[in-house]
Amino acid sequence: MKMNYFVVGTNNMDAAQAFYDALFAQSNLQCMSPSDRMTYWLGEDFAFAAAKPFDAKPATIGNGSMVGFCVGASEDVTRMHALAIELGGTCEGLPNQRGPRFSAYVRDLDGNKLCFSD
Repeated sequence: MKMNYFVVGTNNMDAAQAFYDALFAQSNLQCMSPSDRMTYWLGEDFAFAAAKPFDAKPATIGNGSMVGFCVGASEDVTRMHALAIELGGTCEGLPNQRGPRFSAYVRDLDGNKLCFSD
């Protein structure tokens, strides 16, 4: 079994799309917006989306929820973490060796937690 896709909630699609477009700019992902409430970034065997909740209630962060991205080498982890902070994200853990992986943690503009690892 493998993960099919992951969706994070947003209350501001324009801001979320700008954040993730810039964050994924070097990742060769295709951006697609099938509706005004959802934007996808698609790659081979990979799909990530930001969405306004279907029930029209405000998007909230999941306590304990996190999306992990394997971004390459430790230098890529450091670069992605710095870029996310530059784009308005907040630091949740500086780049560092943690167990078997070099990783770093940020929250996006809506407070969703992201992990970048090697």
